[in-house]
Amino acid sequence: MPRVDNEIFYRTALETHGATAEGVHWNSVESQEVRFRVLRSQLPDDLSAISLVDAGCGFGDLHAYLCREGDRPGGYIGLDLMEPMVETARQRTGCEIRVCDILADELPEADIYLCSGAMNTLTREETRAFIEKCLGASRQGFVFNLLKGWNNSPIYNLYLPGEIKRLGQELEVDYRIQEGYLAGDFTAAFWHRSAETD
Repeated sequence: MPRVDNEIFYRTALETHGATAEGVHWNSVESQEVRFRVLRSQLPDDLSAISLVDAGCGFGDLHAYLCREGDRPGGYIGLDLMEPMVETARQRTGCEIRVCDILADELPEADIYLCSGAMNTLTREETRAFIEKCLGASRQGFVFNLLKGWNNSPIYNLYLPGEIKRLGQELEVDYRIQEGYLAGDFTAAFWHRSAETD
């Protein structure tokens, strides 16, 4: 059983805060962009020849961040469960944005999958399935962040970095973990062992 009803969880934030960082449950634009910067640091240097899928893209803020940094990817598809967010992301990015349930729907293939925050309200079983599906749809790998801590929150999905390292070992991928950029957060990169990354 999910920790929360994601539809209500995100729709309430959207109605309260609108198309902002807070509208997708980030504390601020600044903390959201710190996470984006760390995700970007795990990617190959040149994104211009790479296709990215943003799993749980919200309003398309990650795409906007990359473009502001002069890092427009060669291809970009955003996926989100919430139709109002998808509509806003389409308008903001001009890219292909699909209404998609990562856990239930077929996923488009891409070089790299990214996810910032979309697993924060999933159960442990759902998180593993989400990671495996995104990894399976990627040619090179999956880069994502999670909330750090003991798994004792009634709302949020928290992990210890060591647990994600063990998952990487189980899935037989090369993995990198980055910590220390924000309290209570960490980023993981899972790379297929055949993938060539910078």
